[in-house]
Amino acid sequence: MTAAATEKRAVLYRMVMPETICPSGLRAKALLERQGYKVDDRWLRSRDDVAALKEELSVKTTPQVLIDGQQIGGYTDALAYFGKPVPDKQKKTYGPVIALFAVAALLSFMLNAPSLAADPAKSLIQFVEQFIAGSMILLGLQKLRDLDSFATQFLGYDLLAQRRVRYAYVYPFAETGAGLLMFVGFLPWLAAPVSLFIGTIGALSVYKAVYIEKRDLKCACVGGNSNVPLGFVSLTENLIMMAMAVWMLAKFVML
Repeated sequence: MTAAATEKRAVLYRMVMPETICPSGLRAKALLERQGYKVDDRWLRSRDDVAALKEELSVKTTPQVLIDGQQIGGYTDALAYFGKPVPDKQKKTYGPVIALFAVAALLSFMLNAPSLAADPAKSLIQFVEQFIAGSMILLGLQKLRDLDSFATQFLGYDLLAQRRVRYAYVYPFAETGAGLLMFVGFLPWLAAPVSLFIGTIGALSVYKAVYIEKRDLKCACVGGNSNVPLGFVSLTENLIMMAMAVWMLAKFVML
């Protein structure tokens, strides 16, 4: 049997136009190639081409994959065909929070690593301080990306925001600002009370919604429209924010 006879082949129809290139089409092409298929990559160069293909194959979307004459479907259909995990946009996950905390921890470590050998105790304290403050900054920036969507999700459980809607729009600025001040150790008399206030309100709100009312909600901690579940991690974030505020106040008073 010749190599040509055993070669796996697939046909891919995807949009490639001057104004747009279909991302799912690129994903489908890469998937087929990873599975060892030689791809007959057929570009749809106009809206008329797309409309004609949809009518011909009786489908509503592109891209479209065909293997051995069998119509597989789009990118997610191809994933299922090859037994790959199909992304679930509604599935709750702590992935964004884990990634954010990992970046904050790495940044703090890199800033404090040079002085670790000379003064381990001081470096460790600064690492923890900057990790928490850095996390607050990154969390605040995620919320600031889309204030309205954050506020919509936040209003679902925050006790103060439900009484004073403007608080939902102030919160991201307060969190980011307090984080920035704490990160550089500037104006602790201002940053610490702000952090303590928003952390306390946040902890009470999460505890009431999750542990008393038993509500199944999504957390607005990484911005609106996220699939991060509201629960233990959200409560811990607020408690750590409170602890950081108390620590900063204690340092300020002792100095």
